[in-house]
Amino acid sequence: MSKQNKPKRPVYNLEFKQDAAKLVIKKGYTQQQAADSLGVSLSAIRRWVRAEQGPTVETKSTPGLCGQTELVRLRKEVEQLRMERKILKKAAVFFAKEVE
Repeated sequence: MSKQNKPKRPVYNLEFKQDAAKLVIKKGYTQQQAADSLGVSLSAIRRWVRAEQGPTVETKSTPGLCGQTELVRLRKEVEQLRMERKILKKAAVFFAKEVE
């Protein structure tokens, strides 16, 4: 394959990388979920998380109260979706500027 036919690798800004890593570190996404939802490679997410946090990632346990477990899970999911939407909006603006 010649250099002319190679697809260009996407270039992500630092803020996008940090926000993507926060999905894993603070919001409880798995690295695979974050990669799939943002449309980036799993290895990229792993590198960004390592750069943000270091080699180990702490996990937080959710409260296990019988009546509130579902409520806690749904609130966490809403928060994750809002963060994801915010990141994707920033990416859309970034790439729209790049095309011009």
